[in-house]
Amino acid sequence: MSKDTPPSAFVPINVAVITVSDTRTLQTDVSGQTATQLLEAGGHKVVERELVMDEKRAIQDTLGRVLGRSAADIVVMTGGTGITPRDVTPEAIAPLVTKRIPGFGELFRWLSYQDIGTSTIQSRAEAVLCGRTIVFLLPGSPSAVRTAIEKIILPQLDSRTKPCNFVELLPRIRGEKP
Repeated sequence: MSKDTPPSAFVPINVAVITVSDTRTLQTDVSGQTATQLLEAGGHKVVERELVMDEKRAIQDTLGRVLGRSAADIVVMTGGTGITPRDVTPEAIAPLVTKRIPGFGELFRWLSYQDIGTSTIQSRAEAVLCGRTIVFLLPGSPSAVRTAIEKIILPQLDSRTKPCNFVELLPRIRGEKP
């Protein structure tokens, strides 16, 4: 692209936010609220907001329901990515995963290291493709959500990010013809 070529237009996308927690409600869910606020401030529309208990079947059913409604282009999940017995989000969604996006987790832990040091190794944050939808699994801490969304997710959800971004890939991921 030459410097005389105008940048591509911003393309807002629809996002679902799912919080996995045994202790929070939608009113006390600071991580889900943080994700929603940041995504909306970034120009995107949060079309669904769910809260689900730390139970494998409940997590899988909730994500499956959200994916089945097809209103969301992207899903952001917070919580359940640690290493305690109750942290089961990656295991719960595993049957729905069609492709892993390992660079997200690697980059998240590298960025997180700058804030929390070696404690970042306890995070199992990742991004995956579930059929035709990209799903981000984030830790439940508001700070971790902010790091992931501001430093990785929002730039990748901006159609103007070059050399490439998730928004320009969505039609191909969905199998739509150009």
